Amino acid sequence: MAQAGPEKPRILVTRKMMPDVERRIATLFQATLNPDDRPMPKDEILYKAAHHDGLLLTSFDKLGREFIPSLPPSIRMIATHSVGYDHLSIPQAEAKGIAVTNTPGVLTDATADIALLLMLGAARGASWGDRMVRENRWGETTLLTPLGHDMSGQRLGILGMGRIGQAVAKRARAFGMGIHYHSRSAVAAEDGLGATFHASFADMLPHCDFLSINCASTPDTRGMVNAPALALLPKGAIVINTARGDILDDEALIAALSSGHLAAAGLDVFKGEPNIDPRYRSLENVFLLPHIGSATPGTRSAMGHKCIDNLARFFAGERPTDLLTKG
Repeated sequence: MAQAGPEKPRILVTRKMMPDVERRIATLFQATLNPDDRPMPKDEILYKAAHHDGLLLTSFDKLGREFIPSLPPSIRMIATHSVGYDHLSIPQAEAKGIAVTNTPGVLTDATADIALLLMLGAARGASWGDRMVRENRWGETTLLTPLGHDMSGQRLGILGMGRIGQAVAKRARAFGMGIHYHSRSAVAAEDGLGATFHASFADMLPHCDFLSINCASTPDTRGMVNAPALALLPKGAIVINTARGDILDDEALIAALSSGHLAAAGLDVFKGEPNIDPRYRSLENVFLLPHIGSATPGTRSAMGHKCIDNLARFFAGERPTDLLTKG
């Protein structure tokens, strides 16, 4: 009689994935999928987790500080379908012995493209221009109103010169923009594309006609772009955020946009999303997107496969490529 092989690890997938990702995970694991893409409340995830060895979560999942301490002992690994991991407590996972991985490197281009879209959209009034056409107000335009702002030849400041920051810089160079950046350390000259490094964030800000936020959300960066920081930007500057909403102080940004100190903003991420500060919806000089930096089929598929690769390595007794904890 043939001996049964080892049982496949049991993986709970909280949201619907790209078809090729779901096919592969169903082949490699005993997978519990979410075919209806119904958002799972935290309590439901915790209940179902008791019958699984690993979780494939997303940044859409609303988990809270008590999620990881409440996980059953069966859970040995969490793969998050995102680069950011501020929705998970890494110290809590460390303390509980749970390995956590993310998906860096595969959404760089898609997110950098959105950053450029936000720059152009905010600068040239894409949102109000679209509304004028849809509301049949095209006839209100004159030679003097409404007017946007130039992007070509302007100075771009990048907060966070990692993969995405460098990709934004590369694209901005095509517009003839001068590049300044602030990061924890200077990058190699070829990666910085001739950009000017500022060891101090405050020192960089007066040189920024555009400010692109591309750093991770950490205790050091949360609330970093606040009222004093925005006051250091030149009058008429434009702020772009494709990183995380909690890096930017909503109250300070709205005040600067309303006063005219800032000309415009382009935002793909928000604190508390999707429940954003409602005042953003009434501001004509804000170009808003619903956190779609990675929203292309190729990117979402690559992110899913990266999660599977990490899960497969872990349950095979190997070190996952994108390990955030010792596990």
